[in-house]
Amino acid sequence: MIALMSVESNNATKPCPAIAPGSEGLDVLRIAAELGRRGIDPRIPALVPGFDAPFFQAGLAGYSDAAMRIIARRYGCPFCVTEALLDRTLLAGGRGFTKADLGEIHDNVPGGAEDHPLACQIMGSDPREMAAAALKVAEQGRRGDKQYRALAYAVDGVMPTTHAAQRQHLRLPGGEQLGRFDPSEGLGACTDDCESSDEESCASVIDEINDFDALGDATTPVSRREGDSLSFEVLDVNLACPVKKIKSKARGGHWLTEPVGAIALLERVRESVPATTVCSVKMRRSYDDTPEMAENFERIFDAAYSMGYSWTTVHARTVEQKYVGPSRWTFLRDLIGRHPSKLVFGSGDVWEVGDIFRMIAYTGVHAVSVARGCIGNPWIFRQARQLLAGLEPTPPSVPEQRQTLKDHFDLSLAVTRNSRHGEEHTSKMMRKFAIRFSVHHPRAEQVRQRMIAVHSTAEWNAVLDEFYGGAIDGQSMVSC
Repeated sequence: MIALMSVESNNATKPCPAIAPGSEGLDVLRIAAELGRRGIDPRIPALVPGFDAPFFQAGLAGYSDAAMRIIARRYGCPFCVTEALLDRTLLAGGRGFTKADLGEIHDNVPGGAEDHPLACQIMGSDPREMAAAALKVAEQGRRGDKQYRALAYAVDGVMPTTHAAQRQHLRLPGGEQLGRFDPSEGLGACTDDCESSDEESCASVIDEINDFDALGDATTPVSRREGDSLSFEVLDVNLACPVKKIKSKARGGHWLTEPVGAIALLERVRESVPATTVCSVKMRRSYDDTPEMAENFERIFDAAYSMGYSWTTVHARTVEQKYVGPSRWTFLRDLIGRHPSKLVFGSGDVWEVGDIFRMIAYTGVHAVSVARGCIGNPWIFRQARQLLAGLEPTPPSVPEQRQTLKDHFDLSLAVTRNSRHGEEHTSKMMRKFAIRFSVHHPRAEQVRQRMIAVHSTAEWNAVLDEFYGGAIDGQSMVSC
């Protein structure tokens, strides 16, 4: 199996086994082969065509851009998730959908026809903002940016405004001016920089703003059509990320402390998008280990399925843990035991390919989210498919590593091609991956030191030539 690499930081500890007494004795080869014969739960490919294996790549902040996702898919990953996109960023004025993400420009935009099926993960603090952002994702922005922002901000709970007598001056994120209106008169009194000079168009937007709850029924279902490479197959709501609160508002995993608000947010999102849109939820097992927080999890978990979410992905750590200490697969096992008919995916402490099948066998989850364990290791997905076929998993040869490293760098350049500093950004991005890629090489530390000093395409290619250029049968021919 693959050697583990250090991922220690202030918020994360090095790889360690999950809390799963007895799982160490499971026969991975036998379990995987039996699962391969039985096949994935048929509900999964029915919901998402192409999702044909019981594992997928998680959304990884700062990593899982289109380049990483495509490399993973080339080695057998059947499904990927973007990093969490902040709803307010998606709706921000003047930047457009393809630049709206928490990371760098374009990172989370679908990377063409090869980057499917794909889930867009969104996160936020306000149900109305989340609903408008969800609709924008589902429709791939076909209404136009201003209309989605108007749906989010132009009625109750108006975003930061200035007041002149009784008239409000609407200013959206990014500074765009919607104009002034008297709240008692509705948006028909809108003046100055109104959304549109076309009265009919403006009236249409106003009608939808005044009846946002009806949008779920009124919108035409928008599914990915052949050749439509910019759309998403799944909308995933993040109630898991251990980010800080926004002042007094919850976000990500902090929603697990506020079940009423979390359920309202999930309802608004589900109602805002067409019924044909597949929606899922990412959660952690609780905010902390208190009985109150455990009850909150159950309440939100049950509500999600009752309102039409197709599955939950449950990370087996608490929000307070962040990524410190082991996850509890025992929690996942007990959760499946209480809810045997629900689709549940598992996450936490999947470091090498055997962990995928140990988690499935031990807990009963229907698919496994591979997160930090696939950074710099896209071969974990090929190895998983080999195990499903009853074969021993094979490590990557040195020539194969070279080709993958070259392809990943080239794809990353394509992702940042519209940036003024695309090559510099790609070099920085690949330095993060290099720490993890290097462990597969016979001269791991030397390779790592050279890779983390790269600042250009030429320097990256020089490292490949020096350490990966003369390789036969998977063994480096460079003198040691």
